[in-house]
This record gives sequence, structure tokens and C-alpha cells, in this order.
Amino acid sequence: MNSKVKVKQHAKPLPRVDGTDALIIVLPKARIKTAWPAFPFSDVLKKRLTARAEHDCASDSAGTPFVTDLPNDAGTPVALGAVDETMGSFELLTLARKLAAAALAHNPRTLTLGMAGLSHALAARMAEALVAALLAASYRLPHFKTKKDKPGKLATIEIYGLQKAVDLSRTCAEAAGNNLARHLTVLPPNELTPALYRQRIAALAREHGWRMEFMDIKKLKRLKAGAFLAVAQGSSVPDAGIVHLRYQPARTRKPPVALVGKGVCFDTGGTNLKPAKHMYGMHEDMEGSAVALGTLLALTELKVDFPVDCWLALVQNHIGPNAYKQNDVVRACNGTSIEVVHTDAEGRMILADTLALACKRKPALMIDYATLTGTCVYALGTTYSGAFTNQPEWNSTLIEAGRASGERVWPFPMDEDYDTQLESKIADIKQCSTEGEADHILAARFLNRFVDKTIPWVHVDLSSGNHKGGLAHIPTDITGVGVRLTLNLLLDQALMTRSQ
Repeated sequence: MNSKVKVKQHAKPLPRVDGTDALIIVLPKARIKTAWPAFPFSDVLKKRLTARAEHDCASDSAGTPFVTDLPNDAGTPVALGAVDETMGSFELLTLARKLAAAALAHNPRTLTLGMAGLSHALAARMAEALVAALLAASYRLPHFKTKKDKPGKLATIEIYGLQKAVDLSRTCAEAAGNNLARHLTVLPPNELTPALYRQRIAALAREHGWRMEFMDIKKLKRLKAGAFLAVAQGSSVPDAGIVHLRYQPARTRKPPVALVGKGVCFDTGGTNLKPAKHMYGMHEDMEGSAVALGTLLALTELKVDFPVDCWLALVQNHIGPNAYKQNDVVRACNGTSIEVVHTDAEGRMILADTLALACKRKPALMIDYATLTGTCVYALGTTYSGAFTNQPEWNSTLIEAGRASGERVWPFPMDEDYDTQLESKIADIKQCSTEGEADHILAARFLNRFVDKTIPWVHVDLSSGNHKGGLAHIPTDITGVGVRLTLNLLLDQALMTRSQ
């Protein structure tokens, strides 16, 4: 996605700007009030910025762009930002989102980025952030309004001021994965039922050469996946099931990475029906599966040398005479009996069987994604996501991956004594607690029962999957968070190597 946008890099400083439709210039913060590096119209821009000090781009930690038009014949729009070496990835990406919004407001065909007076390391980081933000902002998410969007013209991004070329292939792959995740998540529930979702997945599998298997309700009954089937039985349409996709590079015997996603295409809450305020937006409860799928796409585009298994649990949590209910006891495919406590805790039910099935492939590492609990939002808000792992020594690594990628996560405890709240008098485990305290931790402890103890596992509770006004480089409320985080974990933090 966004493959139509070409990125060209130049080592030389910013030349004449008459041939560009819009301009973004990034300066070092330290020189904003002193001597500016030389570039076209720098004197004019400095005078204007000084005269409008209230718009000083160094005025806050995330940076506030200064926007104006150049005094040339074309009146070229320019957005000016300032950075320094201390700024983290989240700050750079946030500034990049603001600069991208200012530049793309003019719907340019050619957009020029000028890194003026920055060290190569900082220029490279800022260029990467800007390309990520531009690819996200220029992607048109689907809508169903009668009045169509004006088509985006952006075809070329020209980058000047880099001392040497920067490899942006990963940025483009991550953008493609994130755009896919956001595209799917924004679709209304009548446009993305499990059956329609599966059709879209099948088309992607054909396009990218993934092997695809669909475990329908009949097969899941044979596999005794009672936790998943309990949620599925409330729907009048038997289209639920688990999709298993496989990316297999040639000539490798490495064990796969398993990506698992919660795909509840609509969540009524079941018999414990949600109130209207909390049911609105529940078509987004499949975002975990969309992030898993987007991550698979990004890894495929990068042609990684290890196999990837992607498991998508697709279902709707409906009400009806056959819907599962409180105090039901069901048995998952690994033999664990579960006492149902709350039918709106359906995500952990479908993930239980999906994780257990994924473990049978003996992955080197397993990561699951889910918009799972409200308590994670209460704990962190919507600017961070929660992270849990059965490898406690990885907690600092998870934090670092979040900081480096700009998709921030915070780890929570996974101590065994939390299990006392999940003890059942009639089954092996309770689905959740009626108290509701620390439910994000209890959900992770519940899922842990379905993960093979020999398999390193990370669970991501996507509390930042929707953030009003966008987050980091993403301009939309739906963030698709998780793709950049996962690639950092796999390619930079090398979790697969650590798990072997």
C-alpha cells in the first residue's frame, strides 16, 4: 500500500524549491534563535518566525510546526519544524505527523523534505519519521459517504540534506502493514463479517503467496475447541472460525514466529449485553487480528528469512437463544475446563483455543494482539498499550522496543498468585473474576494456561488501538498500533534469538 509513492534521496543541500508543490524543512533546535543553516528563503523564514514567536516550533516537547508560504511566484507552502538529539522516536513521529498534515493539506504531487544543519544520525531519524507519517497520512481509509474524497496526488517525496542514503524499505513495509490494519479495522460490521473478512484474507494470501487453512465450526468441533465455539454459538450465521496463514521462505528449517490476533468482528457483549455507549465502536474489536495480518504483510514484504505463522480468530459475539451464558462450563482444545463468568470476556475465550492450536506448531516465539480489556485502558489511557510475557527478563526489552518504534508499551506483572482469583469450584479455571479488578492481568494469566510453557510468549493488550486525534505518526483515531513494535522486537531486539 502506498506503493505509488516514490521516495528519492539526495546528499546535497536543499536546492531551489520552485519545482516542488510543498516543502517541509527541519532545523536543529539549538540554532532556531541564532544563525540558521543556509537554504532557500532561510532569511525570510527566520524573520517571519521571529515575528510570530507564539508559533515558535521549539515551544513544546513534541514540536509545533510553523506554517507559511514562500515569497516566490508559486507561493510554495512550507512547514517548518525543529528537532534535537534528545528527542525520542515518539516525539519525532508526533512532530512528523503535524508536519505531514500541514504539507498534505495542499494535496501536493511532489513534496520536498529538507534536513537543514542536522547531523546525519538525526537527519536520518527525522527523514524516516516523516516518510512514515506521510505514507500513513496519504493513505485513504474507506468510507461510505456519498461525496467522495478528493484523490490524493502525492507521487514523489524528495529528501535533501542526507549525508548518505537511508534504507527506508522497512519503513515502507511497516506503513503497508499499518495501512492494512487500519483499513480493515475501520470497516463497518456489515462489511466485515467473519465470512467477508475471510474473503479479503484469501485474496491477500493469493497475492502474497501465503498458505491458507480455514478451521470452520465443524473442524473446530472435531478439535474440541469448546472455548472458541462457546462464543461462536450465539451467532445465527455459522461463519466463525480460525484462519491459519503461513509465510514460508525457501530453504530454511527455522521454527516459525507465531502471530495470533483476536478477530471479534462485532461484540454485543453477549448475554451480558453492553450498554449503547460501550457497544458503539465494537466493530473495532477485531483490530488485534488486523494488526497480526498487517505484521505478516510487513514481514513478507521484507522477505524475512524465518517462517511466520499467522492465526486469526474470527467470530461475532452475538445474543440469541443459543448464546453462551454465565456459569456454563466448556472445555478448550487442550483439555482445560472453563467456567464462564462474563460473556463480554469473549476475547480470552477465542484466544485460548487459538493459542493452544498455534502452540502445536512449536513456534520459536508467539505474540498475540487483542483489544482485550477495559482495565488496561483505565490503567494506561490510550497512549500506551499493555504488554505481558512469560519471560519476565524481557520486560525491559519490551519497554525499549516501544520507545524505539514509537509504539509504546508498558509491561504488567504476571505473578502466579493472581491465579487465586481465577480458581473455580466446578472447573479447572474461571474465565475472569466478577470483581473486575486488574482484569488485564487476570486475562493474561488466563491466556497463560493455554500457552505451552516451553514457548516464549508476548501478549499485547491494545489499549492504544484507538486514540482520539491520532497517535505518534498516525493521523487517524484508529491507530493500527503494533506493526512497528513487532518488527522492532523481531529485527532489532532479536527476540527469536533470545528464545532459542
